[in-house]
Amino acid sequence: MSPRSGGARTIVVALGGNALQPAAGRGDIYEQFAHTRESLQPLVSLAREGWRIAVVHGNGPQIGDDLRRNEAAQDDLPPLPVGVLVAGTEGWIGYMIQQSLQNALHRFGVKREVVTIITQVVVDPDDPRTHEPRKPIGRVMDEDAAKPLREAGVPLREVDGGYRRLIASPVPIRIVEHAQIRRLVENGTIVIAAGGGGCPVYVDPKRGIEGLDAVIDKDRAAQVLAADIDASEFVILTDVEGVYRNFGTPGQALVGEMTTREARRMIDAGELGKGSMAPKVEAAVAFVEGGGIAAHIGRLDQGLDVVEGKTGTTIRP
Repeated sequence: MSPRSGGARTIVVALGGNALQPAAGRGDIYEQFAHTRESLQPLVSLAREGWRIAVVHGNGPQIGDDLRRNEAAQDDLPPLPVGVLVAGTEGWIGYMIQQSLQNALHRFGVKREVVTIITQVVVDPDDPRTHEPRKPIGRVMDEDAAKPLREAGVPLREVDGGYRRLIASPVPIRIVEHAQIRRLVENGTIVIAAGGGGCPVYVDPKRGIEGLDAVIDKDRAAQVLAADIDASEFVILTDVEGVYRNFGTPGQALVGEMTTREARRMIDAGELGKGSMAPKVEAAVAFVEGGGIAAHIGRLDQGLDVVEGKTGTTIRP
């Protein structure tokens, strides 16, 4: 559904990790830049169609790498807390996307400005999820790499091929900088915000805003940002076609469109499994139930078609 038919509309785009770093490969900065440049055509297409855009990206592999660098250098340099490392990934990943998108827009003759905002996201400090390490981050480690972390008391989870580090993942409540982001988006600037889910913070009655050592799920943060800036639509671009019924079985079938009620039934019935699809659908449902026109989930390389409902899964009221 192009915004041209009824004036410019605002969309929040959540980019999956496959937009920044391929599953295979070393994942060095040159590889990430090259992969990012190849992955941004969907954003260029949305910009050409006149959408007002805010972009949220993940940082799972990157924050894991930064933590390992932190630990490797701790005998020589004072380590940085996780919340500060998240801000660091917001900055350098935002720079990578911003520069790559600026060049792509220029190449296609689209005159839109792009800016990155380091974003703070308010969470509840009393919610157990703010402190319980449950979210896996970083690369898969073998036993040799995992052993010193385990001995140091770092929580780990066994996965296919090895182990991953676990960290707390609080539920986002609101975006501190939402008013600034909204003004920029309404003026046509493409804003990269809440990168990696944003920096988790809480509001102390005396000291004001204070940081926390945790990582927020980027799809949930994107949904909160979309609500805070009154976006009309929300899209999660990832590495799968969309939402499947009976996923992983011979009878699996892509669901092209569903209501929030149907989506909640799938969540409650456990049809979405224990992978990353359940939180994506939960974020999409929360956005639509909060007043959004539609939420979409689909493949990164089919971005505009996903938004227009030609492919992927669309969730409506």
